[in-house]
Amino acid sequence: MNLKQIHNVYFIGIGGIGMSALARYFKFINKNVSGYDKTETPLTKELQNSGIVIHYKDDVENIGSEYLNALTTLIVYTPAIPTTHKEYQYFLNNGFTIKKRSEVLGLITKDTFCFAVAGTHGKTTTSSILAHLLKETGTPITAFLGGISEDFNSNFLLEGTDYSVVEADEFDRSFLQLSPSMACITTMDADHLDIYGTKEELHNSFKDFVKRIKPNGKLFVRNGLPLKGVTYGIDDDSDFCIRNLKIEHGAYIFDLGTPKQILKGVTFNKPGKHNLLNGLVAFAMAIEAGSPPDRLAKALGTFKGVQRRFSYQIKNQDLVYIDDYAHHPTEINAVCSAVYEMHPGKKVVAVFQPHLFSRTKDFVDDFAESLSKFDSILLLDIYPAREKPINGVTSKWLLEKIKNPNKKLINKANIISEIKEQNPEILITMGAGDIGLEVNRIKKELYYEN
Repeated sequence: MNLKQIHNVYFIGIGGIGMSALARYFKFINKNVSGYDKTETPLTKELQNSGIVIHYKDDVENIGSEYLNALTTLIVYTPAIPTTHKEYQYFLNNGFTIKKRSEVLGLITKDTFCFAVAGTHGKTTTSSILAHLLKETGTPITAFLGGISEDFNSNFLLEGTDYSVVEADEFDRSFLQLSPSMACITTMDADHLDIYGTKEELHNSFKDFVKRIKPNGKLFVRNGLPLKGVTYGIDDDSDFCIRNLKIEHGAYIFDLGTPKQILKGVTFNKPGKHNLLNGLVAFAMAIEAGSPPDRLAKALGTFKGVQRRFSYQIKNQDLVYIDDYAHHPTEINAVCSAVYEMHPGKKVVAVFQPHLFSRTKDFVDDFAESLSKFDSILLLDIYPAREKPINGVTSKWLLEKIKNPNKKLINKANIISEIKEQNPEILITMGAGDIGLEVNRIKKELYYEN
């Protein structure tokens, strides 16, 4: 397929974080862009403000007439939409070129020097750090991010077209559409078992992804993963290694060892050793691609972060409020470790919204164990996303398994009053559902009181 022959791009599910980045790209290169989404969000409003027409009712009548020409229109859809979707069925039955987001991403990046960031956790933060480092060192990149970078205030960056930075998403085996020049794998924890069935099958998919790396390309792997590549880690025998780690004024200070040199006194401002490792592999990929080490080290210290990735909403003596996208037990453990490391001796209240019935069912005991580590837990109902309920799989079931007695099932409508009743010193909201839409309201209410 030749994208140059396409004049119009229509998105089904345009408000998704990955889909909206693609929509921005096609708008930037002067294609006509329009789309459908189920609900209006701050992200869809931003797209509309940039001139993209969006509607919120699944009805063919709402599609602009210029998008009804099958010869000049590309249809991009998210796997999250049901196959019964009326607009999807219309395009499917009328000869249109229909592609998943991952397929289009593969087409856009196949002729670039593509940096692909894979792993069950850390993709968005790592790719955002990598994009920041490459931009700061003058690399002409296009970046498609799975979150809003606080450095760019966007999930899309276009500084040039020779290089690209993408997230290699294992969901639905999407990453097998990519042909990276350089790739990393951050983690391979069991997840998306509704797709893969077993952890072994998930691992096989990562092995298939590695085979997609171009000849003479490089793979970077976190030390300890069962794959061969350039390794990275903390205080171990990795090719890229962090040593002499200490915390000063809420930031990490460390020495960074590469295969060729040691950079002393490097700074990184995002809490949590998981984020530190994300920064390290982004640094490793950038330096191996030819970026100057000293400039990279300086850029690492100026990385601001990603919205909803350990994002400080309030930070004063009386109250700290952090919001995070954590939706897997491993991610919750990482957040927990980071918050107690950076804020020792404080009362931590965690508000968690489980994401997907299948994920809750598959990891219920692990969720219970990770949530029990906080001083107090407020649990919301499961956010279903693309799924229908599973009999017996509820937040009440999860709550019963949490061993910490300071726990409560709450309603989202009462989230403010429930939080205030807890009188937290540290508040954390976590989840990949619509809890993110509550953050500004919580912040406003709590900030006013403090």
